[in-house]
Amino acid sequence: MQKRDLPSINYILDKLIVEKNNIPREYMLLIIKNKLSHIRNLSDFNLKSLSAKKIVNEIINDITILKHNSLSKVINGTGIVLHTGLGRAPISKKILLDMADDLSGYTNLEFDILSGKRGERLNHVDNLISSIVGSESSIVVNNNAAAVMLSINTLSENKEIIISRGQLIEIGGSFRIPDVIHKSGAILKEVGTTNRTHLNDYEKAINNNTGAIMFAHTSNYKIEGFTKEVKIKELVKLSKKYNLPLIVDLGSGALLNFNKLNLPSEPLVKEIVDLGVTIVSFSADKLIGGPQSGIICGKKNTIKKLHINPLYRSFRCDKFTISILERSLRMHNFENPNYEIQTLKLLSSSRKILKNKGNKILEKVSKDKIIEYGISLEDSLVEAGSGSLPIKSIKSICIKFESSKVKSSEISKKFRSLSIPIIGYINKNNFHIDLKAILKDQINYISSSINNI
Repeated sequence: MQKRDLPSINYILDKLIVEKNNIPREYMLLIIKNKLSHIRNLSDFNLKSLSAKKIVNEIINDITILKHNSLSKVINGTGIVLHTGLGRAPISKKILLDMADDLSGYTNLEFDILSGKRGERLNHVDNLISSIVGSESSIVVNNNAAAVMLSINTLSENKEIIISRGQLIEIGGSFRIPDVIHKSGAILKEVGTTNRTHLNDYEKAINNNTGAIMFAHTSNYKIEGFTKEVKIKELVKLSKKYNLPLIVDLGSGALLNFNKLNLPSEPLVKEIVDLGVTIVSFSADKLIGGPQSGIICGKKNTIKKLHINPLYRSFRCDKFTISILERSLRMHNFENPNYEIQTLKLLSSSRKILKNKGNKILEKVSKDKIIEYGISLEDSLVEAGSGSLPIKSIKSICIKFESSKVKSSEISKKFRSLSIPIIGYINKNNFHIDLKAILKDQINYISSSINNI
């Protein structure tokens, strides 16, 4: 065909209206214009294989796919429970259903029911957080990066903040402590070396322009061998000696003793607070198993300073986040870990439990399919994800696809193309669905999906 023979926008729109697509007309227009623009840039040779009918059908197919919401459910077969790309901590259906009824219509987000006056959104979680971690007060923002920035800006703007070189960490998405310090308006004062920092390194760096001391927990890596790191309790004494605030960034943040769950231990937020630090920040969507948010807790007067900082209004959480966070925190039990917290349930599942889950999946798969795709259960090792519990791998079980006829990339694509995509991984040229992050109500779907690929 010739470029002059391209179908018009109105002609294509008429066809789409017949199809009754449930997306805005403006969105359909954008897709049509982009598609036609792409075709106009094709060479005459490539245009020969196209026809007006084929172009219209391609656009209809593209828009038909877009009838479904972009953000949708997937099944996590990667084995990484806190997978950033897949939304980190999975929220239980029980919490979401409970929340839906409370949040439909209007809420008392910033309204005090008893007094009839304006309230404070943090009141819904402040005392709850403080009671769990033993702090005087707390504040919640939209993630831990915001928590760190708000803390540094409030306590050390235009002043030096002292931190060990061994703690100038980078986490996913190129988030770097030095960059955050710079954007916070503070002046970075590095002390010590990458592998060894001493208490006197901090003390020698203190001067009239020192705003705060900072300790960043290296939650996504460890330096081993000839190392030295100053303990937080020593920094507490130093900060009090010079009347300086001590900011501790815990990264992941754990509220429960993970040894009880047969998982690698992480510093407990309560233990850090009890040392007497000024403030400590951590993520709520990692080891706590809540929504994306960052929690800061510590001294009451300091939390007040954070609250009146204009940056807080930019970083504060909405009603959905606060509602999920409140419900997630209420589930924490120090004596007996509550397995309604989806993250803890998945992370602590033993190989015995996972193998039983795998057998339930495969017993519903046809023998012919198992032979055709070389399907078997195999021991695996996974990571918690999102920089949490980085040192030790966690034992798991996976479904392995070892086919001599179908490429692993093709198998992966087949599973990703399902109505509810199953996201696995390829290792040693074989496709795997790890069972560590598979939920109980997904077993039947995975079985039927294997039968139908």
